[in-house]
Amino acid sequence: MKGKTWLIPMLLPHWRRVFLALLLSTLTVTSHIGLMATAAYLLARAALHPPVLDLMVTIVGVRFFGITRAVSRYVERYVSHDVTFRILSEIRVKFYQSIEPLAPARLRNLRSADLLRRIVADVETQQNLFLRVLAPPLVAVLVLTGYGLFLARFDLRFSAILAAGFLMAGLIIPWIFHILSKGIGGRVIALKAKLMVRVADGLMGITELIAYGQAESYLKDVREINEQLRKEQRRSAWLSALSSAITGMAANLSMVLVLILGIVLVEKGRLSGVNLGMLALGTLSSFEALFPLALVPHHLEESRAAANRLLEMLEAEPAVKDQASLTVNPQEMSLAFHDVCFKYDEKAPWALDHVSFSIPRQGKVGIVGASGAGKTSVVNLLLRFWDYNEGRIELGGHSIRDYSQDEACSLIGVVTQRTHIFNATIRENLLLAKPEAGDEELVLACKRAKLHDFIQTLPKGYESFVGEGGFKLSGGQRQRLAIARVFLKNAPILILDEAMEGLDPITEAEVMAEVDRLMEGRTTLVITHHLAGLESMDEIIVLDQGRVVERGKHSELIQYPGFYHKLWDRTFTRRVQAHSPT
Repeated sequence: MKGKTWLIPMLLPHWRRVFLALLLSTLTVTSHIGLMATAAYLLARAALHPPVLDLMVTIVGVRFFGITRAVSRYVERYVSHDVTFRILSEIRVKFYQSIEPLAPARLRNLRSADLLRRIVADVETQQNLFLRVLAPPLVAVLVLTGYGLFLARFDLRFSAILAAGFLMAGLIIPWIFHILSKGIGGRVIALKAKLMVRVADGLMGITELIAYGQAESYLKDVREINEQLRKEQRRSAWLSALSSAITGMAANLSMVLVLILGIVLVEKGRLSGVNLGMLALGTLSSFEALFPLALVPHHLEESRAAANRLLEMLEAEPAVKDQASLTVNPQEMSLAFHDVCFKYDEKAPWALDHVSFSIPRQGKVGIVGASGAGKTSVVNLLLRFWDYNEGRIELGGHSIRDYSQDEACSLIGVVTQRTHIFNATIRENLLLAKPEAGDEELVLACKRAKLHDFIQTLPKGYESFVGEGGFKLSGGQRQRLAIARVFLKNAPILILDEAMEGLDPITEAEVMAEVDRLMEGRTTLVITHHLAGLESMDEIIVLDQGRVVERGKHSELIQYPGFYHKLWDRTFTRRVQAHSPT
């Protein structure tokens, strides 16, 4: 399944609309031919001064073809764009369904701007596949067949001239320009993606660029990429314009040849003179079906390049494959790691190296360690974002591999260091945890998270927008919103992954009070490199470079001059500095 061919089967379920669009497009061109040919015939007949009644049928024909052309063009646009937008919608859904299992394992090395480019621009490029790549050649064949048969009634040589002109303008010229423009579409798509990534990076890091005096250098880089893109687009436009011009020349040449042959036949008495203009202008008008073919190479190249970029994501294998046929009903919410080994790729070092620990139902275990010790890898495995290499992880007495990712996530509530807040209302952000929740549940969750009173001070309450990334909220309010989500979800297992990171000591103490209430009655795993609040843990696991180096209760570990003792001294010093007068 390469290139654009994987998109073509998506047209088959809509074959009725596709067929109707092709017929309407053919009718539009045919009406144009009929309009010009009938008008030419009317002028020729009128020059002979026949009775007006003899011209009535022809006059009605001109009006009929004129109205038919306008109506059929409108309906054709409506139907063809309806088909296109339906297919684009299906492509978006298919693309999202394909990348969802890839997150975050397969997407972690992909730039967000590039991914957005694929979802938006590369999908939008596929609208040209039917409208400007597949439909024009089919319409041209239908017009050639229909009008060629009409010309054959007068002389087969008229049909031969038309066929030669169509062959030249519809096949040879596009083929030549396809060779000349080869690679341009792919380079345009790649440069657009590169430009979007650079601009997005610049907008996100504009403060740093200005602070370090690199703004002008960055703009220079953006200008260079933009100039490369402009050159490729200008070359593509130049080739497309030249192709259209040569196609127009072929159309006029075919008309002239039909006119010359017609004059010869008129002189020989084998063709009526009033039909001469009709055949010539009809031939010229029939080339309306071929003018879109001049742009087919350009749109074909861009569509194929964009389709290949989409296909890279569609064919990517997820890091974890669900066993959809197996449904697990755990009897108790316990967690256990048995000699688990895990690495993110074959050449990477072990992120977890023979890690073992267990958390009984409603138990509380803390995992501590410096950055890069492997703490977050534990969360990634529990949420089934990745699969472990060796050992066994049990959730509720069953292997975690027996759960689908959705099943595992439904049992776990997570509060992370950087909770993403969507640019939506407070209500909509809360409903992510439980879409069917009512107002009473939302209020109760926010009261338990100590967020309700703040929400009530806002002009629109729960309907207040929080801005991009929740920038209208403070750090503590964002964390409280995340805690309210977990209260609303009411999952039996709770994971706190650096939930206090980035908060000032006062806000940290306030949020920690809500977290303590959140842990009640839940199996809890606390992951942090700050040790505040770990005194209440049933057990503390100390990780260093993916290995368990120490374990025990806080009161035991604090007595031993090891890794945990050093972390505790660092935390104590931080607390003293935070509360000391400046």
